[in-house]
Amino acid sequence: MNNEKRRLYHFGPKLIAALLVFLATFVIAMVFGAADTTLRDVWLALTTSAAGEKLSLIREIRLPREIAAIFVGAALSVAGAIMQGMTRNPLADPGLLGLSAGANAALAIALAMLPGISYLGIMIACFIGAAAGALLVFGMGSLKKGGFSPLRMVLAGSAVSAFLYAVAEGVGLTFKISKDVSMWTAGGVIGTSWIQLQMIVPFITVGIILSLILSRQLTILSLSEEVAVGLGQKTMLVKAVLFVVIILLAGASVALVGNMAFIGLMIPHMVRPVVGTDYRYIIPMSAVAGASFMLLADLLGRIINAPYETPVAAIVAMLGLPFFLLIVRQRGRAF
Repeated sequence: MNNEKRRLYHFGPKLIAALLVFLATFVIAMVFGAADTTLRDVWLALTTSAAGEKLSLIREIRLPREIAAIFVGAALSVAGAIMQGMTRNPLADPGLLGLSAGANAALAIALAMLPGISYLGIMIACFIGAAAGALLVFGMGSLKKGGFSPLRMVLAGSAVSAFLYAVAEGVGLTFKISKDVSMWTAGGVIGTSWIQLQMIVPFITVGIILSLILSRQLTILSLSEEVAVGLGQKTMLVKAVLFVVIILLAGASVALVGNMAFIGLMIPHMVRPVVGTDYRYIIPMSAVAGASFMLLADLLGRIINAPYETPVAAIVAMLGLPFFLLIVRQRGRAF
């Protein structure tokens, strides 16, 4: 058995185990919450058309928000893995490098300039804003020779994010839409509807499929650009497509749940000790682990102070900040 087959042979059971954990987390998230429901209620709601208050709650409120948690967790985790591989920066994350802040600012501007804007328009605005934020950060990070250093990228991301968040706040105050902007960007899956999912899920699905297709090229690119060029890779084309994938994943996530930092930072670091440094394995495992993590965070947000909700973004931040400081302390050695 050659090395490639051996690695795939070892990866299969790990992925199956991760999928089993994901299914268990999904079932637990569907059963528990502020409303008193049972496993039988969930089964009836998902497999029959029987009527009832609890069954309607599961179908129309709990199921769409858990599906949103699954896709957002997977999208942000995959986007973080791609950014870390492209920039060879262990601190790369859509929320830390300006993408979420750019989408947030664009969303505020769109709500102010076009009061009756549709959900599709908001989603397009988030894509444009995420791209603008990322371009600003990458541009500032590469101004000096030897750009894209982890420290410079994080500093540039912090500066650009602070500026773009200030833009969003300023637009909200000027046009008296601060409440509307906050409702969109608070960072949570509460109130997710089936219509929103129908528009967002295809974009996230396409982004994840493209990332899987380009995972081999990303692995080579993560070693060094010289190695990638030496192996005949069209690095500029690969980077451009991967950048579009990141924008799709991050922009769609912000349009659906608002700002959510640290998921894209934590999950890829968590899966690397399990699957290694090959992005053909990192990306699918990150998608599954990110979905499970987001389901768990949403469940905690619903049960910690039931019947009131604790913001999911706050739970993720409490877990993510110590992890961020640990990576900084280790200077990315784990990466």
